[in-house]
Amino acid sequence: MSRPARDSFFTVHWILRIGAGACYIGHGTFGIITKAAWIPYFGVVGIPEAAAWRLMPVVGTVDIILGILTLIRPMPVVLLYMTVWSVWTALLRPFTGEGWWEFLERAGNYGIPLAFLYWSRPGARFRDWFAAIRVPTITPPHPERLAWILRITTAALLIGHGGFGAFMRKAAWVDYFGAAGITPQMVEGANLLAGLGWFEIALGLVVLVLPVPAVLIFVFIWKVGTELLRLMVGEPIWEFIERGGSYAAPLALLYVQRWTKPVAVNAAEPTQATAQVTST
Repeated sequence: MSRPARDSFFTVHWILRIGAGACYIGHGTFGIITKAAWIPYFGVVGIPEAAAWRLMPVVGTVDIILGILTLIRPMPVVLLYMTVWSVWTALLRPFTGEGWWEFLERAGNYGIPLAFLYWSRPGARFRDWFAAIRVPTITPPHPERLAWILRITTAALLIGHGGFGAFMRKAAWVDYFGAAGITPQMVEGANLLAGLGWFEIALGLVVLVLPVPAVLIFVFIWKVGTELLRLMVGEPIWEFIERGGSYAAPLALLYVQRWTKPVAVNAAEPTQATAQVTST
């Protein structure tokens, strides 16, 4: 295997690993410190408020343990749990009336562990699901499928977040504009909430249709930059860390797309060439 191919496998492995781990560590911390906004989610399954407050630290502890475990020793069974649990917790938001944009915006939470799980390709034996995931040494059989998981994930989280501004007009966004020096009057007068929301929706559609490297690099910088505004308005750093999947998705896609390109085959060594990826 060529050095560039080996380096790209290592890079994607750690992008997915850190993205999934950060999401669960950040989310779990809110369970430990408790968060009033979680109360309605417990109510969906009939858990009363008093019990919800007691259960939050338990849920948070499990999340943090799994996040740390993914950073130290990732396993397919943990990634499967992360995917299913993240889909369920994201669904709780529209189930409580918050809207489907909330579900889409959290695509990084479930899309990244799903991509990592698909790439790990656990064996048929039960014990294989508990084996440590190592950095692959060959290109996956269907890299285009992995690319599509990351592509849909990136597009969904952008479109969902854009829906906050274009349709929901989230009040918190006014504070974020303020961190950039834009007054509420300017936000209202220029209709910036809707404008920025539609921009992100359009950006998500571009990723879905034409995810060229320049677009993916811009999306990565955009997500990191806009989420950092949370810290500038006094939100805890865990809000930024929890969205690790949103940064990981476009960055991982940038590398994975290279594996889907045709590989030049050396007639003298056909079997070795097919196991390599180009460095471009």
